[in-house]
Amino acid sequence: MKVHIPVLLGCFLPLLAMGELATEVPVIELKPKPEDTSVSTTFVFHNKGSKPVKILGIESACSCLSATLDKAVYAPGEKGTGKAEFQVSSFVGRHEKSVHVQTDDPEQPEWVVSFALEVPEVIKIEPKTLQWWLGDEAVAKTTKVTMTGDQPMVIKGITSTRQNVEFSWKEISPGREYEVTVKPTNTTEVMLGALKIETDSQIPKYQRQMAFFSVYRKPSTLQP
Repeated sequence: MKVHIPVLLGCFLPLLAMGELATEVPVIELKPKPEDTSVSTTFVFHNKGSKPVKILGIESACSCLSATLDKAVYAPGEKGTGKAEFQVSSFVGRHEKSVHVQTDDPEQPEWVVSFALEVPEVIKIEPKTLQWWLGDEAVAKTTKVTMTGDQPMVIKGITSTRQNVEFSWKEISPGREYEVTVKPTNTTEVMLGALKIETDSQIPKYQRQMAFFSVYRKPSTLQP
């Protein structure tokens, strides 16, 4: 009678050499100030594997993010340094982006480096869009503009991209809270427009903000 004895081949075969690039934290945080147009950071990583890793290329998933590494080849156990720069532009709140590093390691042909950008909110508009359905009563609706940054801001003026709406605003708390009221002249036609809100902010990107309004056809699932 034959007896089959399982053999754990991994116990007898030599371990395959492999590289593994990894950062010290899973997500690299960038926290710009409200006035920053760009923010840079330096991050550390190392080759956790048992063979050298060669960098073949670096690509970013977003044109707003760029990154470089300090060399092309990393020996086993060697630490490396990378630099990343994020163009803040009009971003507000938390945004997660990544760069993709191509290597010559078949076990890790692409190494993804994750970043999180946390841009402080300076102006909050809620709701951002005021909506009416076609045929609804053309009642006035309001949106609240709150200055949430360290410095107060004043609304200097508001203009509309559409002629067939009436709007006004009033100050609730000086430099901090405003109420904007919008009323379409009718709801007989589909319409999409915006209110351009001008402030006295010293930061250029916060000097003009947008709130929106629309008249849409009610979806069939919402029909009475």
